[in-house]
Amino acid sequence: MNTRLKQLMKELGEAINGSLSESDQIAHVIAKIKDEGFDIFLVLEATVGFNRRDEEPVESAAELVGSRKKSADPEFRISAHDVRFLKSLRISVDDSL
Repeated sequence: MNTRLKQLMKELGEAINGSLSESDQIAHVIAKIKDEGFDIFLVLEATVGFNRRDEEPVESAAELVGSRKKSADPEFRISAHDVRFLKSLRISVDDSL
């Protein structure tokens, strides 16, 4: 991963953290939880994926829903991006697909 992307990812993390820590709504709810006698800790996990725009071809023409051919067995296609996303969720993908 290049250093510019690493820097941008760091900035994104800082921006998300800043947004959450400055949120009056979040602070209000945390205060209500503490008022009920509970200690609170908050752990959030975010999955952010990156794809170069030129990595995978984009389908050229948009297709209207009503104009799609009806078939008994719909075609199932999975891209490399789909596989990476599923693996990030710890979902294995059968290689025969």
